Amino acid sequence: MKLKNLRLLNFKNHLDTEWKFNNSINCFVGNNGAGKTNILDAIHYLSLTKSYFNSSDSSSINFNSDFFTIKGEFQKTEVFSDIICNVKEGFPKIIKKNNKKYNRFSEHLGSYPLVFISPTDTNLINEHSDTRRKYLDSGISQFSTIYLKNLISYNKTIKQRNTLLKHFYDTNTFDEFTLDTYNQMIISYGEVIYLERKKYLSKLIPVFQKYYKVISGGKEKVSIEYQSQLDDGDYLLQLENSIHKDKASCRTSLGIHKDDILFTLENRSIKKHGSQGQQKSFLISLKLSQYEFMKKELNLSPLLLLDDIFDKLDDSRVESLISFVKKGKFNQVFITDTSKERSENILKKTQSDYTIFNI
Repeated sequence: MKLKNLRLLNFKNHLDTEWKFNNSINCFVGNNGAGKTNILDAIHYLSLTKSYFNSSDSSSINFNSDFFTIKGEFQKTEVFSDIICNVKEGFPKIIKKNNKKYNRFSEHLGSYPLVFISPTDTNLINEHSDTRRKYLDSGISQFSTIYLKNLISYNKTIKQRNTLLKHFYDTNTFDEFTLDTYNQMIISYGEVIYLERKKYLSKLIPVFQKYYKVISGGKEKVSIEYQSQLDDGDYLLQLENSIHKDKASCRTSLGIHKDDILFTLENRSIKKHGSQGQQKSFLISLKLSQYEFMKKELNLSPLLLLDDIFDKLDDSRVESLISFVKKGKFNQVFITDTSKERSENILKKTQSDYTIFNI
């Protein structure tokens, strides 16, 4: 799979810009604030229908406009497809493939997969559990439509159950039958998600550990531990036992929406005990293992987006990363950097075709 070209209209600081891409490595160089990362974010929109950085689509509209449009042409084998994302103030977001509008964005996910590596990935270590769950969900949803459908249904049912709990609280009433109906739906969707997360991580962890060993050059042991309330026994019984707490808070306190993953270094939290270099190696290894897993599951090579990586890593880690490119581990790569000279010196070592765009 290749992204052949990209056009941005009123997307952040790009008023009307177009690029045609190399099939191997594409590097965007320029000063900070020039809009390099915005280009990668636009590619993320075309793949996952949303920004990598912002939860609000309107924040990506140029200040002097009321809309943005992203257009890209993808190639799979001999098939070319035009993808368009359009956002206009006050209107629903539109995603089209070959001028045909998607009824549900979920129909698009997984069609053009990618892995994004960014300095902001430290949020996976430092932020709350919902950040790590979103990472899990985004990764799995790109190759499992069953998972995505169950996740959408689960989140919808949790909202409905919470609304019911608030109704109980406001009216001082209780409807056991309706509550049990929601409980059964939550269990049905939640167990699928729980098992898929466990299966995904069990396959991902050995690959992740392999990458970490190469990138870090060290011998320390790293791992990922999946933490879920569903490990504690009968799902329905736990839901029923939590009803008094739920009624008081008007929130569903138990379920896979409380799951977390613990990142460990020598069996201790890498957040508390890992150096900056170890944390960087950990996160890059995590993303590269995700890339390899998706490539195998989809029988399709995702795009790899590397944002400001050369500036944030020491020379040994950059060398390790480039060695993977040199060995042909990746398909089409998009990179941002502030230094053209540095990028050229590094990319020459890959012995791959590359194009450098001045932004």
